[in-house]
Amino acid sequence: MLYPQRFTQFTREHADILAALVCGLLLFLGWFALHLGALELALLLLPAAYVIGGYESAREGLTTLFKEKELDVDLLMIVAAIGAASLGLWRREYHLIIDGAILILIFAISGALEGYAMQRTERSIRSLMSLTPDTARVLLQGREEEVSISQLKVGDEIVVKPGELIPTDGIIVSGYSTLNQAAITGESLPVEKTVGAEVFAGTLNGYGALQIKVHKPAQSSLIVRVIRLVEQAKTEAPPSQEFIDRFEKGYAKVIVIAGILLATLPPFLWGWDWETTIYRALTFLVVASPCALMAAIMPTLLSGIANGARQGILFKNGAQLEKIGKVRAIAFDKTGTLTTGQVQVFQVIASSEYTQNDVLKAAASVESSSEHPIGKAIVQAAADLNWVGAIQVQAIPGQGIVGIVKEQQVMVGNATFVQQYVTNLPEELRQIAQYLEQEGKTVVWVAGEEDAKTRGHGDAGNLSQTLSASPRLPVPASYQVMGIIAIADEVRVQAAATISRLKKLGVERIVMLTGDNEETANSVAKAVGIEQVYAQLLPEDKLNVIRRLQQKYQTVAMVGDGINDAPALAQASVGIAMGGAGSDVALETADIVLMADKLEKIAVAIHLGRRSQLIVKQNIVIALGFIVLLLVGNFLGNINLPIGVIGHEGSTVLVTLSGLRLLK
Repeated sequence: MLYPQRFTQFTREHADILAALVCGLLLFLGWFALHLGALELALLLLPAAYVIGGYESAREGLTTLFKEKELDVDLLMIVAAIGAASLGLWRREYHLIIDGAILILIFAISGALEGYAMQRTERSIRSLMSLTPDTARVLLQGREEEVSISQLKVGDEIVVKPGELIPTDGIIVSGYSTLNQAAITGESLPVEKTVGAEVFAGTLNGYGALQIKVHKPAQSSLIVRVIRLVEQAKTEAPPSQEFIDRFEKGYAKVIVIAGILLATLPPFLWGWDWETTIYRALTFLVVASPCALMAAIMPTLLSGIANGARQGILFKNGAQLEKIGKVRAIAFDKTGTLTTGQVQVFQVIASSEYTQNDVLKAAASVESSSEHPIGKAIVQAAADLNWVGAIQVQAIPGQGIVGIVKEQQVMVGNATFVQQYVTNLPEELRQIAQYLEQEGKTVVWVAGEEDAKTRGHGDAGNLSQTLSASPRLPVPASYQVMGIIAIADEVRVQAAATISRLKKLGVERIVMLTGDNEETANSVAKAVGIEQVYAQLLPEDKLNVIRRLQQKYQTVAMVGDGINDAPALAQASVGIAMGGAGSDVALETADIVLMADKLEKIAVAIHLGRRSQLIVKQNIVIALGFIVLLLVGNFLGNINLPIGVIGHEGSTVLVTLSGLRLLK
């Protein structure tokens, strides 16, 4: 039963190609029979070629005519072919039947090639997202059981062995491995993943076995959503294609009316014989049909979408590929876009009595109990140092945190908080802190009790116990500042190069929008090469800036993380989201998603957009040029029906293949 099933699938996928091949074979046999004088056999074979080769076009043309009350090029081709055959039978000039069959054959070949081109684009798009397996190994009462992906439920725990595809999105609960996420994010290098990390369906597991907890339904996985968006992009026509579609409907009517006039008036106006008149009218129907014009846009844009997705750039539809090529101004969000959005320890400066390691170890001991991003950054920076966790830890929101480390009271916080308990902050450290803050860094002060043993452990513990009761607690003179730690949201490595590249591409205005303070914003802007900064903005303020930019530059792109920037992303001509490997808001709000959060891909997207527009213009020139040349040749009497067919269909194939250049 396997072979018939495969054969059925093969014939379904290659029906157009098979129809063209059979049509060609019947045409050749009919022509051969005609030359041998076997007229009856020829008149059996050639109509069969008409039916097999022209069935699909006739069906589509009649469907459009009766359901939509519109004429299309498919019907024009069939009318021209049948007209040639009828003329041949009437005049007993059977070569005209051959001409009509050639028209059907070349039209069928053209349709098959266009279908193949579209299938290739679709395969290219789908190959970007490695297909997920049909089953997953679920842990049930300590043993593995293989179940269908559709049966997975939120909360199920699955096992993925080395070298296997991740079957659905989830959170790692056990194991460590590297995952190849190229199919999702376009990243070329594997990414390390361990407990707590999110993994995505369609990514390839490396050397380690993983136990993964399903945290969302399989149908909501990132890969499914991305494929759904790509499918949506294929069906949504961009404005240029909608214009061509509207143009085709009116154009087809004009061609039919002109064809009728050409088939009736020349004998009375110029004395043509009826055979020549009808033949020229049929040739006119063929060469004037806008097939190449219809194929000038969508193959190009679909190829561009496929090319972008292969590089981790997800275009929602062809309209966005068109618009990104016309962008004149770009607005960038700061946090999570120009910066990584993950704070890190930038610098540790110790006072004269301590070392940098002393400061970092003391701060990490206290901050190890904190969930604050700054605390996590300090603990991460001290990962290689030998420190112990503090006891009696108490956090004071917006100010700092205190705790006891090896019987020594330690406080970590901002300058105002520490100064409440340390009489004099060292002037040198104060100046350094001021300079770092001007550079956009967050400065954390670390203070500790110089000799806890002289006061006793019990006294040292009083600070954390009394903080809530007294806003200002007397502190022994032995307390002093150990040092300061500068924290920074790291600027993305590729940010400056991206801004430089965008300027070289001719983007007229690049601005930065942020809710952060002006000092930090200006520091980041200076580092990446942006001259104009809008700081301390609320989401609605960002939206208003985008509107003002649109008034001046018309086509404006907004690049953000897809969460706080949602209003601005929606308002912009083109919203570009840092996908963060699949943020829900990013996928839903933005027009373009950078799946791997790689800023440099913005320049690639603009280049793709501009190149697609160039190819579309080239294709339109080619299509119109062929139509004009063939029309002139037809009226001058220098071409016959087969030559007109070859020129017409050849231009259609040429334009389609031209559009596929963007796949490279």
